[in-house]
Amino acid sequence: MTPDQTLFVATSDLAGQLRGRSVPAAAADSVLQRGVGWVPADLAITAFGAIAPNVFGSTGDLKLMPDAGTRVEIPARGDDPAVSLVLADQTQPDGTPWACCPRTFARQALDDLRTATGLEVTASFEHEFMVEGLPTTAPFSFARHRSIEPFGSELVALLAATGLQPENWLPEFGADQFEVTLEPAPGLVAADRAVLVKELVRDLARRHGRSVTFAPLTHPDGSGNGVHVHLSLQTADGAPALYDPSAPAALSEVGRRFAAGILAHAQALLAFTAPSPVSYLRLTPHRWSAGGVFLAERNREALLRICPTSTVGGGDPARQYNLEFRAADATANPWLTLGVLIRAGLAGLTGELPEPTIWPETVTEDELAGVPLLPKDLSAALDDLAADPVVTGWFHPDLLDTHVAVKRAELAAVADLSDVERCARFADVY
Repeated sequence: MTPDQTLFVATSDLAGQLRGRSVPAAAADSVLQRGVGWVPADLAITAFGAIAPNVFGSTGDLKLMPDAGTRVEIPARGDDPAVSLVLADQTQPDGTPWACCPRTFARQALDDLRTATGLEVTASFEHEFMVEGLPTTAPFSFARHRSIEPFGSELVALLAATGLQPENWLPEFGADQFEVTLEPAPGLVAADRAVLVKELVRDLARRHGRSVTFAPLTHPDGSGNGVHVHLSLQTADGAPALYDPSAPAALSEVGRRFAAGILAHAQALLAFTAPSPVSYLRLTPHRWSAGGVFLAERNREALLRICPTSTVGGGDPARQYNLEFRAADATANPWLTLGVLIRAGLAGLTGELPEPTIWPETVTEDELAGVPLLPKDLSAALDDLAADPVVTGWFHPDLLDTHVAVKRAELAAVADLSDVERCARFADVY
C-alpha cells in the first residue's frame, strides 16, 4: 500500500449492500489483526438506508474482523487513488463468532455439510447488469461488446489481477445488458467473489463515467438481471459426487437427494435469494428466470436446472456436472444465498424426502401445469418462510427477525409506488 492509500474493511448486509469502514495505510497491518469497530443495528439497514425496527437498538458492539485472503487491490486510475478492499466477519468484541453474521452463516452451513456427509461444495455466481447511456445495439452482438470499451477489457483485466478468475464477459439479451461470470471456486470463496465482483464493476463503471445497475428489473416489461448460482459437490478426496452416468439424467442419488431438499423448501428459500419487492416481477413464466419449482435438464424455466456437459476437447462430464439455482438476484446477500441452498440440500441428504421428478429437456408447458409455483411476491415468500420450521430453525432468532424486519420495511417503503416506480427505485439503489 502507498502512504495515501486506504484499506476498506467490508461486510455485505441483509440488503446485499457492501458497508464498512476505512483506515489509513499506516493502520492497515494492525487492523488486519485486530479488526475495526461495528454496531449490531447496522444489520438492520434497509436497501434505502433507513434502519428497520430491530432487537439491537442503540446498544452493543461488534468487530469487523478482516479475512486477509479476500483482500483485493484496486489500482489508481486517473485522479482516483488506489484502494484496498477486504471482506470481514462480524464478530463479538473478543473475536468470537457473532450468531447474526451472514458470512459466518455460510461458513457454518458448509462445515455442517462436510461433517454430516463428507462433501465439499464448488460454486459460481453469474451476474447480469445494465449499463446506462450506451448506443442501441443488438442482443449478444459484437457491436454491444465493443460499445462499452475500454470498460469491458479493463474489467476483465481487473478481475484477473485481483484473483477473481473471470470466465466470461459477454453482451446479454436485454437492452444495454451484460453478464460477467467467474470460474468455479470453493463454496465460501465463490460467495466472497460474488460480493466483490459487484463492487468492482460499479467502481470501474463510475471511474469511466458510467452508471450500472444489478437490479432484478429496471422496468416491469424489460429483461431481468438474475444471479444464477451453480453448485457441484465433491467427496473428501475430490471426486465428483453429482454425476452418475447410469442414473436418470446422470444425476447421482446424492444429487437427487440434495436437489429434493432445495425443491422441498424453495418457497421459504426465496425470502433470502430473491428478497426485494421487484424480484417477483422477474420470477414469472416465459422470462427464462424460474417459472416453477421443478428440476429439469437444460430448461431455463426450471428453478433447478441440470446444466449441459460436453466431451469436446477431452471434456470430462463428471467434472462439469452441476446444478444451477435460477431464482436469485443481486438484492440478496450472497453468503445467505449460498448458506440456505447448502442447508436445504443437507436437509435433503439427511432427511426422508420423496425422490424429485427430473423433467426432460423436451417437457411441455402442459406437462408442467401441476408443478408448485414460486411465491407471487415478497410478502408471500416471507409468509412461506414463517410457515417452514425447518428453514427458520437454521437461523439465530435475532438474525431471522432482523431479516424479516428489513424486508417488511422495504415493502412498506415502496407500497404506494407503481411497479414502474418500484423498479426505478431499486435500479437506483443497485
